[in-house]
Amino acid sequence: MTHDPDRWRSRFPILANTTYLVNHSLGAMPAAVYDKLKAFADQWATRGVRSWAEGWWSAPVDVGNVVGRLMNAPPDTVVMHQNVSVIQALVGSALDFSGKRNKVVYTDQEFPTNMYVWEGFARHGARIECIPTDGVVCDTARILDAIDETTLIVPISHVSYKSHFVQDAAAICKRAREVGALVMMDTYQSLGTVPVDVQALGVDMVCGGSVKWLCGGPGAGYLYVRPGLIEKLEPRITGWAAHAAPFAFETGPQRYADGIRRMLHGSPAVSSFVAATAGYEVVLEAGVKNIREHSVRLTEGLLANVEARGFRIHSPRDVARRGGTLTIALREDENGPAFVKALEARGVLVDHRPGAGLRVSPHFYTREDELDEFATMLGELREKKRWRDHLSKSAAY
Repeated sequence: MTHDPDRWRSRFPILANTTYLVNHSLGAMPAAVYDKLKAFADQWATRGVRSWAEGWWSAPVDVGNVVGRLMNAPPDTVVMHQNVSVIQALVGSALDFSGKRNKVVYTDQEFPTNMYVWEGFARHGARIECIPTDGVVCDTARILDAIDETTLIVPISHVSYKSHFVQDAAAICKRAREVGALVMMDTYQSLGTVPVDVQALGVDMVCGGSVKWLCGGPGAGYLYVRPGLIEKLEPRITGWAAHAAPFAFETGPQRYADGIRRMLHGSPAVSSFVAATAGYEVVLEAGVKNIREHSVRLTEGLLANVEARGFRIHSPRDVARRGGTLTIALREDENGPAFVKALEARGVLVDHRPGAGLRVSPHFYTREDELDEFATMLGELREKKRWRDHLSKSAAY
């Protein structure tokens, strides 16, 4: 049965007056968030400190289990954090870079925060190998060649944030297993729009956040660690929530909890996790397979439409190698932020990234006619140069 976006639109308030094509940056808020946060506030107001024993303390794992369903993760292998920056640093702190196996392999299409974190570990002995790309696609063969017996970890994006190239995760995981290296896959730009199966991939770790395709809002990052690896990790970035007996308040050194809780640190940001479940639930209900099929139809149609108007695409043409976003390049004499503000003034939200272009991302609640109208606006902005009316303004997203 064909996916019907109108079935979902009433659940997202912003869609009543906005063409929302910026899901790769911040997914639309489900109306159910109001109820989720009210329930949280009511519990806090009426149960007070007892709330910790009534769901708050277990929230990082309980909510992690909901996220885990979206990636076919076994129960109790996903834990919640505030963001990917913390997650990457925490994982890195569990590794030993002092031996011959100290190489970290990734590409120049990684999100900057990931690069900052891993390059920071160079001070602790990490040897960084950053694979150059053409800015659109990654040559998987070059990545596989770089993964050898001296590689400790491959922290790599499943879908790149600029061109939205879908990485060959299966090949990378296979090569890493052959040489004894770990893979941590960042699924920030895939989970919720591109199918992810951690068990089928055999990936060691997965991280990401809820801000984008999961429609979960900020402050809810997730970390998956495969069974068998969890107990081997002892992060130096740690805290009382990762202790085997946190309420015993023992003095140091750390005595790690069994299972995925050892990957925690301090007190959890419960309200963010609660709010995020509204997004997870509606994405699960819609089904990622259906979402992906709808996304492919819409982005293929949009690609043809904007190319017919003279625009160049800064994303892979092969739909199997392209995520849920289409990046549209602009001319050198055109101003990306001005285009963004001009479209915003017309009720359309997209964004722009330097060296890439306008990022446009339909989701499961997007209608085909919205993309047709967007393409028409885009063509008119170029033809009539109306984007110049917004040169004094800048987009902050």
